[in-house]
Amino acid sequence: MVLGNIGRKSAANDPDVTFDMDVDYDASNDGWRVSIRWEGPTDKIFEDCFGFRGKQWYAGPEQKQQYWPIQNGKLEKYSIISKEDDNAAVSERYWLNSAGYYFHVQPDVPLFVDYHNVLDDHICFIAEVTAPYSTRRANNVLKYDIWFFENAKIAHQHAVDTFLGRPTGLPDYRMIQYPVWSTWARYSREIDQDSLWEFANEIKESGFPNAQFEIDDLWEICYGSLTVNENKLPDFKKLIQDIKGLGFRVSIWVHPFINKDCEPWYSFALDNGYLVLNEEGSPDTSWWNNNGSVPAYIDFTNSAAGDWFSSRVTELIQTYDIDSVKFDAGESSWSPQIPVQNGPIDLHPGNIVEAYVRTVANFGPMIEVRSGMRTQDLPVFIRMVDKDTLWDFDNGLATLVTTLLAMNLNGYTLVLPDMIGGNGYNLDHEQADLPTKELFIRWVQANTFLPVMQYSFAPWNFDDEVYI
Repeated sequence: MVLGNIGRKSAANDPDVTFDMDVDYDASNDGWRVSIRWEGPTDKIFEDCFGFRGKQWYAGPEQKQQYWPIQNGKLEKYSIISKEDDNAAVSERYWLNSAGYYFHVQPDVPLFVDYHNVLDDHICFIAEVTAPYSTRRANNVLKYDIWFFENAKIAHQHAVDTFLGRPTGLPDYRMIQYPVWSTWARYSREIDQDSLWEFANEIKESGFPNAQFEIDDLWEICYGSLTVNENKLPDFKKLIQDIKGLGFRVSIWVHPFINKDCEPWYSFALDNGYLVLNEEGSPDTSWWNNNGSVPAYIDFTNSAAGDWFSSRVTELIQTYDIDSVKFDAGESSWSPQIPVQNGPIDLHPGNIVEAYVRTVANFGPMIEVRSGMRTQDLPVFIRMVDKDTLWDFDNGLATLVTTLLAMNLNGYTLVLPDMIGGNGYNLDHEQADLPTKELFIRWVQANTFLPVMQYSFAPWNFDDEVYI
């Protein structure tokens, strides 16, 4: 049983540091468990490293460059939280290798992971009380279990049963059976009454079936209002009914932010303690739709804030007869740093990710989310972070299957692979506003074997070879 370089910088002779290691045998699963625990003051750093040693290693966080196996990538003291950086929206503390053993690090560890930097050809687990983890913790701790089994399949099944869990039910079947149609890559934020109606009619006339018609960004009067912009959408209720009359269900894009210029909602949320504050007491943060304003993140670890958010989403749904919601973001990195949250301080900043996802999961089996942390049990689709319209491992088509596998191994099996052909941000070729035909075809082929197909670029935008 090889344990590697335990405690390389863990102050083994420091009287302020305690170290425990337990070893036992699980006869029912024919596996050995080694439990490691380092504990000490917050100024101590604990670091345990293990050689890759020619084995294949899997799982770890969702990544923009999703290499497979993971030893083909490189991470440098990388915080294991759900965050925007590197598309790490799903970030659990689980690593499995081909020799049949796995590591699971406890959720209260202020964890960083390193591939190949601290030691070449090693994975290192580092516990340090520093950003993005709360500096108000009482101590520092590095706790993890290593389980040894006959092979990787048995090891992973044990990890699912013991730590990761599995969905408690199934999401909406129509989303598996038929494509989701999104406005995002096609229109970005330039949606209005006419463009939405035109797109819905195009889909209907194409003869393609649908799971639902998804209205994406910039339908609100301001970000966080959850109030329809009637200048762009003057008769939104009728439009929804007309689209549904074509045989669609309709979903709408919603996020957890309120921009400071979005009044009176921002002031109401701030005055009632519904916004995440940092350790200096400020709600100011950032997201991709700042639009010259300063946003804040609703504090879903405060049940009253979650109820307020949910009641407004419910009112939106009921007013316009909307069928479901695409819930975006949710990563803890969108909080003002270092965030102060409710719940055990040793679980910060991941508390808010779990709280947000569990709050919105109450809206039913048709929803989608994109972040996850200890939420594998929820029977809802979790969407990959947007892929770029590229072939390669820099968030392109090459990462479609590897991202799926990484998410699956972390316990998230109900994956929505986002839009076929990517999001179109980087288009600069002769087709101007479309992926190349070859890239689109290959993306469709790959998506066929994944749980959900979602279009925004449409097959009839190309030629008969694609369309038929």
